[in-house]
Amino acid sequence: MSHRILLVEDDPRLREQLANQLVAFGHTVTAAADGPAGLSFLATGAFDIVVLDWMLPTLDGLSLLREVRSRGLRIPVLMLTALGQTIDKVEVLDAGADDYVVKPCDPLELNARIKALLRARSPGEQPADTIEVGDIVISPAGARAWRKGQSLGLSQIEFRMLLELARLAGDTVTRAMLVERVWGRDLVTTSNVIEAHIRHLRMKLCRYGDDPIETVRGAGYSLRR
Repeated sequence: MSHRILLVEDDPRLREQLANQLVAFGHTVTAAADGPAGLSFLATGAFDIVVLDWMLPTLDGLSLLREVRSRGLRIPVLMLTALGQTIDKVEVLDAGADDYVVKPCDPLELNARIKALLRARSPGEQPADTIEVGDIVISPAGARAWRKGQSLGLSQIEFRMLLELARLAGDTVTRAMLVERVWGRDLVTTSNVIEAHIRHLRMKLCRYGDDPIETVRGAGYSLRR
């Protein structure tokens, strides 16, 4: 599904690269080189989401974000931050960002994050007590999961992995995304550790049916719908 994306990034090479990658995923991209240009585009055009760089000339990303929210615009905003750049995650989220990604970012991860934010904002979509993917039912609040009505008895790590896979069912969840969402961005986790937990999760899921987790070579994993 195509979405209208406003990309605000001052680095011309990175701006062109990100725009081309997002267009390749089927999106329509409007690119702005600085904060004031981004605000002008928002005032004159209709967009589904803003992908916003943290460090911008004239008007930085955080100030632009605050201005967007002060105008009452509820459009989802995904913040881009540079690798090694010190940010206050609480400040970013408090200012109104919906999510953030460290650049250079994997195109698959960026696209998945965008789709997840837009899915959560879909008109008429109400929060549910459970998430259902095929014959798998997950209770985020209760931290429990079932398949064909049978409790899976997952560990905390296994449950978090399944939850992230379910939230983006049908799409690729990269290893980097799993590390951040399950273990936390600051923890160094090897591919072997991730694969071991995926293997244990698969074993428990396969007690009640076929393996629903697909390995996407060189990228990550996908939970079949």
